[in-house]
Amino acid sequence: MPDARFFETLSLLTVAELATRIGGEVQRGGERTISSVAPLSLADGGAIAFLGDRKFAAALADTKAGCVIVPAEAVDAAPAEAAVMVSRTPLAAWAKASLLLHRPTPLDVVASLAEAAEDDSVVLEPGVVLGAGVRIGRGTRIGANTVIGPGVQIGRDCVIGPNVSVGFALIGDRVKLYAGACIGEAGFGATGTAAGPMDIPQLGRVILQDGVTVGANSCIDRGAYDDTVIGENTKIDNLVMIGHNCVIGRNCLVAAHTGIAGSVTVGDNVIFGGKAGIGDHIRIGEGARVAAGAGVLADIPAGETWSGYPARPIRQFLRETVWLAKQAAFKKGARES
Repeated sequence: MPDARFFETLSLLTVAELATRIGGEVQRGGERTISSVAPLSLADGGAIAFLGDRKFAAALADTKAGCVIVPAEAVDAAPAEAAVMVSRTPLAAWAKASLLLHRPTPLDVVASLAEAAEDDSVVLEPGVVLGAGVRIGRGTRIGANTVIGPGVQIGRDCVIGPNVSVGFALIGDRVKLYAGACIGEAGFGATGTAAGPMDIPQLGRVILQDGVTVGANSCIDRGAYDDTVIGENTKIDNLVMIGHNCVIGRNCLVAAHTGIAGSVTVGDNVIFGGKAGIGDHIRIGEGARVAAGAGVLADIPAGETWSGYPARPIRQFLRETVWLAKQAAFKKGARES
């Protein structure tokens, strides 16, 4: 179930009602009532989940979901106790179901400082907007024209700069968010439909642990369903992009213009040079280093330094660079002789 501090759960619907509204075909269990959406691995008896890829067949077999949306060829693989809906585009059908069952809590109720603050040591500069259910720990200062969305929890002794946007987030103590940072916007997720691409609703959160710093105009997307997590004491430079479902370890350093795609897992004490680019679903081991400008398309083992595009171990990259330079010099000399 999405976090109730950030998402409202709408009216319950039967599987048959959902199928009518999202274009699915009920195979069995049309009378079952559904209250939420979830991935296969997290779904309970009140949730609807989907199979979008054969590699998740084991998760389908083990799911506790009340209903599953599957392609026609996977009907027999669905658990016997689950209701089953068939769709040629299961992910798109699931996305449509999520729009019917959940919505982000709107910022239509504004909280006062007295309601949100732990004590009178909290300072709000002019133009700050606080949504309903916001909580702010003592000693925290929030800069001018910053918007803190409904349900956001902010720890003690934080410094939040001007023109910052924070939503769908749980923030620890001593966190710094510099001017223009954007925390908790929807991650980039889309799926194909007959009418063209549609956005996949993002129902997760962002968790910033104690001591995290986020530079000016950097963006950290909330999870698609799970959380995006930035580990304790990690320092993020200006103009950095971190996609949904990323888990970044403790004491990491991320230099400016780095882009980290969705569902990347980073160990503790990792360093990213400026303008590094990390592909989705990559794993980077503890203590690894990614050189400036590197394009990472494969997992990096712990402790290694990678460089180049596509990135590879730095000694291999340097050997190849020297070899190419020698080849270029040899050919130039041959032409001139």
